[in-house]
Amino acid sequence: MRVIIQRVKSSQVTVNGEIVGKIGRGLNLLVGIANTDTEAELDWMVRKCLEMRLFPDEEGGDSTRWQKSVQDIGGELLVVSQFTLYGDCRKGRRPSFDRSADPQTAENLYNCFVAKLRLSGLHVQTGKFGAMMQVLIENDGPVTLLLEREAD
Repeated sequence: MRVIIQRVKSSQVTVNGEIVGKIGRGLNLLVGIANTDTEAELDWMVRKCLEMRLFPDEEGGDSTRWQKSVQDIGGELLVVSQFTLYGDCRKGRRPSFDRSADPQTAENLYNCFVAKLRLSGLHVQTGKFGAMMQVLIENDGPVTLLLEREAD
C-alpha cells in the first residue's frame, strides 16, 4: 500500500464539475492499493496517517518543530484513491499497472481504509473511487511524504 500524505491548509475533489469532498486544515491522502495488500497493511497505514507528528505546536509557530498529529490538532482528512501510485515506468514509454490491485479488490480495501480512518472521530471526506477527479491541494509547507507498507 502506498499513500502520498500531504499537510494541507485546504483541499478539495471535484468530479464532473461538482465538489464531492472538501476539507480545511489537515491531511490530503492519495491512496494506492497493491495486488498483495490485506487488512494488515491498512491497519498499519491508518495508524501512521493518524499518529505521525506533522504539525507544529502552535498555528504559525516554529514550522520546523513538528510536535502534533492530525488527531492532536483535530484536523480533517481528504482521502483520494489513486491506482497510478503503482505505475511502473522503468520499461517502455507507457506505465505498467501490474502491481495495482484489481478494481473490485482495490475499492473494497479503499472503503475499509476510509472506514478505519473515520473511527478516529475526525472529519473524513473522499473523492469518488474510479472517477476522473480534479484535486485541488493547498499544500502547507510544502510537506509531502510517501508512506509505503508492503505485505509481509
